[in-house]
Amino acid sequence: MKLEEYVQKFVKTCIQERATDLYMLPRLDEYQIMYKRLNHCHIIQEVSQQVGEQLIAYFKFQADMALSERRRPQTGAYYWQQQGSVVHLRLSSVGDFLNRESMVIRFIYPVEDAHIQHLEPFQWEKLVGLANKRGLLLFSGPMGSGKTTSIYQLARYLAQEKVVMTIEDPVEIFEEKFLQLQVNTRAEMTYEQLLKVGLRHRPDVFIIGEIRDDHTANVAVKAALSGHLVLSTVHAQNSFGVIRRLQQFNIDTEMLQQALTGIAYQRLIPVKKGEVAALFDIMDGEELQNAFHKMPNQKMNVRWGECLEKEYQKHNISEKTLLEYQEG
Repeated sequence: MKLEEYVQKFVKTCIQERATDLYMLPRLDEYQIMYKRLNHCHIIQEVSQQVGEQLIAYFKFQADMALSERRRPQTGAYYWQQQGSVVHLRLSSVGDFLNRESMVIRFIYPVEDAHIQHLEPFQWEKLVGLANKRGLLLFSGPMGSGKTTSIYQLARYLAQEKVVMTIEDPVEIFEEKFLQLQVNTRAEMTYEQLLKVGLRHRPDVFIIGEIRDDHTANVAVKAALSGHLVLSTVHAQNSFGVIRRLQQFNIDTEMLQQALTGIAYQRLIPVKKGEVAALFDIMDGEELQNAFHKMPNQKMNVRWGECLEKEYQKHNISEKTLLEYQEG
């Protein structure tokens, strides 16, 4: 099989399966090619060490990465066209202690192709209601749980009547209806500087990538307090963990209480026919304010388990899925 045929096979398989990641990992005397979908890895094929190295070199060339550098970490990106859709590929490579290079490719699908079903439709209606208010609406969940897709779906709905601006590092999904800005510290385009520019453009909605440090957290809160809707993500294991995480970013608690409109913890739950549907744990209003004063001991809200149990009784999810996702 020619190299281009391997590439076509592996990437097409990933896109058809709606995989989040493609792995090319060195083993004893070969490379293992596998993809991740719904947090489970599936082996596509095992190839010789020579073919594995050639595949990595091919992708690096396409993404304008240094072919001669096989040890230090590198990142790159390029676009893949398939059946009328354009998929954004984000590449990461690094060499191990034996100087064997590995690569992971992240697949970012177009928003219009990444529509998420909802396990409990009323939850999405509640999120739409929160998105029609001002303030900070945060999404949390593990990688590949659909956070960015949910944010963009909400923003696309709002963009019918409102101006949407994104400030991201990097921009993950191209959306022609939004004004998208990308952080570039070398060009002195930081989150704070782009926010100042953004405020002059008078948008109604801000999407601020991921809140990952004190600086980004402060930017998001300031934008929310200035009367905008701010949509963003935070890495936390549940809704309560989002508050703890933000407090670690040295945000004044009173300011945070004023800014926060809602928190949505999200997972993609496997349902029948091999499909997935989003389940949310949403905190807002009085419950959200009370969480600042008395943080519950349990990991998830009781309603999370109740929703899963209800879907199990309706035969929409399996017993294995029920047990696997009970803790979030």
